[in-house]
Amino acid sequence: MLLTKPEDAEEFTVHGVLFRSYARSATGAGTLGAWQAAFPPNTPGVPHHMSVEEVFRVLSGRVQVEIGDERAELLPGDAVTIPAGSRFRVSNETEEPATAWIVTPLGMTFTIEGTTNTVKPPWAQ
Repeated sequence: MLLTKPEDAEEFTVHGVLFRSYARSATGAGTLGAWQAAFPPNTPGVPHHMSVEEVFRVLSGRVQVEIGDERAELLPGDAVTIPAGSRFRVSNETEEPATAWIVTPLGMTFTIEGTTNTVKPPWAQ
C-alpha cells in the first residue's frame, strides 16, 4: 500500500505557496502526482504555461483562477481542469488562507510567462 500521511508529505515553497507532496515517483506513484497547495492571504499568482493537463480543486478558502483569457473565482468544492499548454495563474486575493488539491501526470513541467526556462517541480516528478 502506498500511503502518505500528512506528517510524511514532503514540503516545498515556491512564490509564497506551500506545496505538500502526497504522490510522486519518490513515494512510489507510477503515473499520477498529487499534492496540496496552501495559498496565504493576498498571494499574487505567477502566470505560467503547463506542459500537461492539471486538475485543481479548492478545499478551503477562495482563489482566483485565470486560464487563457478566462477568469473565475473558485470556492470550496469547485474544480477546474487546466488544458495542457494553456496559460494559467492562480491567486488568493482575499484576507483568508486557501488550500487546493492538485493532480497531474508525473513529469509535469511549466514555463513561467516571459521566460524560456522550463521548471520541473519536485512535487510532480
